[in-house]
This record gives sequence, C-alpha cells and structure tokens, in this order.
Amino acid sequence: MKKQLFFAFSMVLALVFSSCSKDLTALDPSLFKCNPNPLEVKGGKIDATITGTFPVKYFNKNAVVTVTPVLKFEGKEVKGTPATFQGEKVKGNNQSITFKTGGTYSMKTSFDYVPEMAKSELYLEFNIVQKKKTYQIPSVKVADGVVATSQLVSTNASEMTAVIIPDKFQRIIQEQQEADIMFLIQQSKLRKTETNSADMLSLTKRIKDLKEASNQKVASFDLSAYASPDGPLKLNTNLAESRQKVTTEFMNKEMKKLKTSVKIDSKFTPEDWDGFQALMEKSNIQDKEVILRVLTMYKDPEERNRQIKNISAAYKQIAEEILPQLRRSKLKLTVDVTGKSDVEISKLAKEDASKLSVEELLYAATLTNDLGEKTEIYQKVTEQYPTDVRGFNNLGAVKFQQGNVDDASRYFAKALEIDPKNADVNYNVGVTSLAKGDLAQAEESFGKAAGTSGNVGQGLGTIYTIKGDYAKAKTYFGSTASNNAALLQILNTDYSGARSTLSTVAHPNAMTSYLGAIIGARTNDRDAVYSNLKSAVSQDNSLAAKASKDIEFSKFATDETFLSIIK
Repeated sequence: MKKQLFFAFSMVLALVFSSCSKDLTALDPSLFKCNPNPLEVKGGKIDATITGTFPVKYFNKNAVVTVTPVLKFEGKEVKGTPATFQGEKVKGNNQSITFKTGGTYSMKTSFDYVPEMAKSELYLEFNIVQKKKTYQIPSVKVADGVVATSQLVSTNASEMTAVIIPDKFQRIIQEQQEADIMFLIQQSKLRKTETNSADMLSLTKRIKDLKEASNQKVASFDLSAYASPDGPLKLNTNLAESRQKVTTEFMNKEMKKLKTSVKIDSKFTPEDWDGFQALMEKSNIQDKEVILRVLTMYKDPEERNRQIKNISAAYKQIAEEILPQLRRSKLKLTVDVTGKSDVEISKLAKEDASKLSVEELLYAATLTNDLGEKTEIYQKVTEQYPTDVRGFNNLGAVKFQQGNVDDASRYFAKALEIDPKNADVNYNVGVTSLAKGDLAQAEESFGKAAGTSGNVGQGLGTIYTIKGDYAKAKTYFGSTASNNAALLQILNTDYSGARSTLSTVAHPNAMTSYLGAIIGARTNDRDAVYSNLKSAVSQDNSLAAKASKDIEFSKFATDETFLSIIK
C-alpha cells in the first residue's frame, strides 16, 4: 500500500515539474501584429511597433526569453533592438510573464534604410535561457516588404533648378547729352558766349554726327526755358516764354545749317522752384534748412518769395549763387543707340570676347542651348569681369545642370565671396547642399535667399520630406507643381491632389509617370498603373527593375500586362 501511494505521489510531482520546466514551443504567427505592415520608410528610417502575445500556460516560470527583430533582405540581415521577458520565478528587471495568464507586450524597432531593403521580411527571433539550458524556437515573420516611396524624393537638376542671374543687356540703349544757355537777370537776349560754349558746340556736333551713324537716331530733343523764382510772377512768365522763343529760333537755324530735320519739343516754366530746391539742398548756404522748410510750408510762389527774402542773412548769398543758375534754357538730346546683333555678339563671344561688354557677354550665353558653349562663355565672364558675381554664379548653375555638383558648389562659393548676401547665390548654395545631402547647410542657405527668383518653398519642402516631417513640408510646398510636391501628397494620401499636381508639372519626366503609376496602384486604377508605368520605363529603363521590387505594385506581381512592361 505504501509503495502504491509513493508511486502516485511521484507521478503527480513529475507532472507538476514538467509543466514548469518543459521547453517552450513554436509560437503561432497570428499572435503577432506589426504596425505598419508592410513596413514604411520615413525620414530614412524604418520604424515599427510590434505587438505580441504569450499564450495562457505557455511561459515557463523559470524561462528568460529574448525577442530580437531581424530584417532580412537579399541574403543579408539587420538586427534591431531586442526585448527581454522573464518567467515569474526569475529574479530580474525585465517584463514578467505569468504562466497561468500569459501576457501581451509591445516593442518598438527601427532600422536605417538602404535600397536593398525594399524587398524584405521582418522576423522575430526567440532566444530562451531556461535554468542552465539555452535554445531557440522557430522565428516568426511579422511583416512583409518595405514601402520606400518616400525615397523617390529628388534633389538633382531634374527637380531642383539652380538660378541663372540674368543679364541687363538692351538692344537699344538711350544716351543723353545736355547743354545750358544762361541769361542775365530779367533778360532773354542770347549771348555768343553762351551759344558758342563748349557744351553747345559738343551738342551740335553730336547732332551732326548722327547723320552718319547707322545705328543711332534721335529719340527726342527737348528745350525747357526757365526764369528764377524772384520778382513778380507775370514778369517771370514773360521772361521764361521769351527765352523759350529765342532759344527755339536759334536751334532751328542751327538744325537748318546742319541739314537735319530734328524736331524740337519746347516748353517754358515761369518760376523754377524745383531747380531752386535742388540747388539749395546741394548748397552750404546759411539757414538752408529754414529755407527748405519755407518751400514746403507755402504753396503760393509770391508768398514763398517774400518769406525767403525775409531771411536777409541768406538771401544775398542766394541771389549770388543760386538764382543765376536758374535763368536758363536747358537743351536735352536723347539718342537711341542700337547695339550689336545676335549674330555679331555670338561671333565675338567665340572669337574675341574682349570686344563685348559684360552685359553683352552674359547675353551671349542666352543665345545657345548648348551647355558646353554656355560653360565657355561664362568662363570668359569670370576671366574678363572677375568681380561680377554673375559670371561665377551662372557658371555654377550650368555645372549643376550638367550634373557636376562639386564644380557647381565651388563656383557658387566663389560667387558668395564676391557678394555674400546675394539671394540667388545663397539659394544656389542651398540647392547644391541639398544635392549632396547636407540638409542643415541647405536649410541655412535657403533662409538667406529671401528675394531670390528660385523656389525656396520647393527647396524647404524637399528638405522636410526627406526628414519625414510631412506636415511642415506641406506648408513649404504650397501650390508648387513638381514631382516632389506630388510625392508629398501621395505620402499624405491626398491622391486627388497628387494627380492634379502631376498634371501641371512644367517639364514632366520619367518620375512624373512613375508617381502616376503609384497613385493608380493605391487607388486600384489598373489602366493608370499600366499607362504611367509604360511611359516611365520608356523614358528611364532602370525604373523597370525598380518597379519589379516596389511593394507599391505587389498586387500586380503576377499580372501579365504588368510583367510585360517591366521585363
């Protein structure tokens, strides 16, 4: 009887012991959830939250389980930060899981994204230490693939454009030449000393020479006669009118001698208060500020005159230095000068750039679409006009367009040495910094680019898309119509807005079509997927391989039409 009782007790003890010390077994994948699934890249990181459950009566009271997320791709793997759990009899600081009730846990993991991860799988590996025994149970797959659409953001010349600072070339420029004929006080008689002055002789010679100049012609010839603002208004009116008449008659006779038909537009001003104010501002006359205030306080010319005469200390000096300069007829000749033709400018830019002004040379670069020729011209600008910021800036802009980011950066740096505050140059530094992945420098440079003709919003929107701050990126992009702006709308699930943006991209390219295909895939529009993907691959064949691994198109993986496009 004792033997029977002992045997029964031993069997119960064995059952109890085995329930507490047996090895843990494989876990059902349905016990785990991953958010997001599939995984997603944001800000260059793959972040995920994994929720798991240890079932009731599963977790051995003496076990310590370390759960490690492992991302597997193309024969490689990257391990995330592990989490450790312990049975209720283990002494430690890890989360305790009871045998009787089991337990739910949550763990976060993060991986630095590399392109090979686009086609990948996320597993959980379980390492168990149970008393002195260490073993593993089968790993569990918790996510399949990585949505890497955010990585389609572009920072190269196809998306970001460096600014060319424009030339100020004008085909027709105006040159002006002036001469004054001075009169004595209260007189309108012409004096030979005035009609034969150096300025008058030079003016008439210029008119004569215009007859032989094929690229020059008179635009206007203005004559304005004045009286000084002293004396009665009626007297001054008669004086100014008379001075206009005698000067016009004299100049018409001179035009007749020169056998030219230049038309003279003449007028008179009874009292030249504007001229008076201008001369006063330049003078050192005592009480100048008081006199200038009088001009603003009194609108009636006769009252002005009286008030100024009351300032007796200054008036004598005014009468000697200011008023005589206002008794005159002013002649102003305006000549239209037609510059070199496009053919002449282009020829000289190649053969003898030293004969071109900086504006002509900069303009020459706009006459060709050949980036090599533009480079040569801007190089000549930097050599002939080394202090002009436009030469180095524009040379850098062409280099960036050619895909030579390092050379572009170097030329922009030289331009910045010439003009550190130039908005366009700072914008271009931001563009090249962004292309090189230096987001901090790019953001700083864009901050200094207020007033640039470049799209700062596009630059900053791109920066914050790369950083994964989609809300801030949206505020910067605004209504910008670009691939990057449409990409952000896709990432924000605004597919209608993204379609609209892509339809208004100024220079659509392969990526424009590829993004259209992604929108089609996300909205179950097969025709949009096929037509856009076909267009994308025809423009850039490398996108076929990309699409074959892109989880955005996973539902089309066995679709014959899709496969025929990416083959």
